[in-house]
Amino acid sequence: MATTAEEVVEFQVYNTTTRQKEVFKPKEPGKVKMYVCGVTSYDFSHIGHARAYVAFDILYRYLKYLGYDVVYVRNFTDVDDKIIKRANELGEDPRALSGRYCQEFLKDMDDLQCLQPTHQPRVTDHMEQIKEMIAKIMTNGCAYTIDGDVYFSVDSFPEYGRLSGRKLEDNRAGERVGVDSRKRNPADFALWKAAKPGEPSWESPWGPGRPGWHIECSAMSAYYLTHSFDIHGGGMDLTFPHHENEIAQSCAACRESNISYWMHNGFVNIDDEKMSKSLGNFFTIREVTRLYHPLALRYFLLGNHYRSPVNYSISQIEIASESVFYIYQTLHDSEEALSAFQQGTETTTNVRGRISPQALDCIRKLRIELETKLSDDLHTPTILNAALHEALRLMNSYLNMLKRRQQRQQQLTAVLSLTELLKEVKAIMDVLGLLSSSTRAEVLQQFKERALKRAELTEEDVLHAIEERTLARKNREFAKSDQIRTDLVAKGIALMDIGTETVWRPCVRPEQEQPVAPAQLDQPAAALQKDQPAAALQQEQPAAALQQEQPAAALQQEQPAAALQQEQPAVPPQ
Repeated sequence: MATTAEEVVEFQVYNTTTRQKEVFKPKEPGKVKMYVCGVTSYDFSHIGHARAYVAFDILYRYLKYLGYDVVYVRNFTDVDDKIIKRANELGEDPRALSGRYCQEFLKDMDDLQCLQPTHQPRVTDHMEQIKEMIAKIMTNGCAYTIDGDVYFSVDSFPEYGRLSGRKLEDNRAGERVGVDSRKRNPADFALWKAAKPGEPSWESPWGPGRPGWHIECSAMSAYYLTHSFDIHGGGMDLTFPHHENEIAQSCAACRESNISYWMHNGFVNIDDEKMSKSLGNFFTIREVTRLYHPLALRYFLLGNHYRSPVNYSISQIEIASESVFYIYQTLHDSEEALSAFQQGTETTTNVRGRISPQALDCIRKLRIELETKLSDDLHTPTILNAALHEALRLMNSYLNMLKRRQQRQQQLTAVLSLTELLKEVKAIMDVLGLLSSSTRAEVLQQFKERALKRAELTEEDVLHAIEERTLARKNREFAKSDQIRTDLVAKGIALMDIGTETVWRPCVRPEQEQPVAPAQLDQPAAALQKDQPAAALQQEQPAAALQQEQPAAALQQEQPAAALQQEQPAVPPQ
């Protein structure tokens, strides 16, 4: 999928240190070393974690796509005040509790299609490296001990605050709650904490204890990547104090310590409010993926630039779910249609010359769009909302062509064009982490199962409703037929008539649809067409849906409130 030499775009990333986008240049040509701060494993991970690790998974995938040999390290903090507190509440061993939630986190990451990092170290496995780094900092005169605690002296590092933009004198104001009066400067932070009764501890030159939070990442990143590497990432909330402190202690331990690019992802808000347990709007990844497919959550997150704040809402996740279902329906229908022509396409010569100019142009634009947008500081929204959907629209036009009788040459062009478009779309989805290892049919079924959960219905309930509606239509009771369909749409279930058969699929519930910019706005979704004795009528559009053609299997059917535009029998426009 590489572009031509004339089309190569320089990869730029936003560097928090310089407050600007910079051309990415690794320290060693062809190789990239990156470290991303991981979770403190004491509970199920929340959607803020999903936001961070999906963002850096895109970075990881794109660097590999560009041909780099990437070493990606993401840690687990498995000893911490929060872990100890939760373990005491549950009467559980802190290490056992932490280990359990490490595994739960990994399951969430697998569900979200996040590639496994090269290394996933745990703090408790690197106590020797942590103690060695603290000793070096002490030897270099940048830390001091008090009653078994070891503190870093921020006054020993004149550049403290360069990453976050905070001034050292601001830290002297003692804005932190419960400042330890023993510290020389209120901003001094713990490298080693003296042991307390009932807490896990390790022997050290300063007495038994455990490491402070910040030193862990410095020690583990240096162990796996050396003191000088390319990218350090994490949430924007880690810029200060965590990453600021990392820089200070790493430089104090090794003068050659240098990280080229600091990258930070934005926050997650819930319905325009900051996500917080105290506000009751706190969602774990597991809570979301119980009702919505993990691919829908990933798609939703990629629909926002990684540095921008994300506003999570039910309406947005439902629209994302609708979009991913449409993508997978198109992939499924394309693969099904092409299987009948597989032998013919394999034996055809001069394949490239038989692909339509429209398909070739779409493929070229799709490749350029992918590399142009991802090279611009990983700008994923435009790829999803424009380039990818244009390719899907064209794929569905070829699917529709294959349903009609046509000359052999026209049919062959449609088959080959669809084949190449399908290959390209799957490659793009792979870079974006949206291509599941499950079959298309399995993914579509998983979406339907979650739609039934949201609707609090069973498959049998929906099939019974279909039977009732079929009988009502047969008896020309169109008001009743329309009401059955409307009631199901209100629950997120859409009925579609394909020939003499009625099938169902998930849809966006009308109350969850939201207005968009006038340029994208179609007809109100709430104004559904009534059932009619004649062929299906042209459907009005949902507020949030992109105009596009439907998979071939969905032709000549009644559309759900959130369904996307499709080819229909000639009917005067509404």
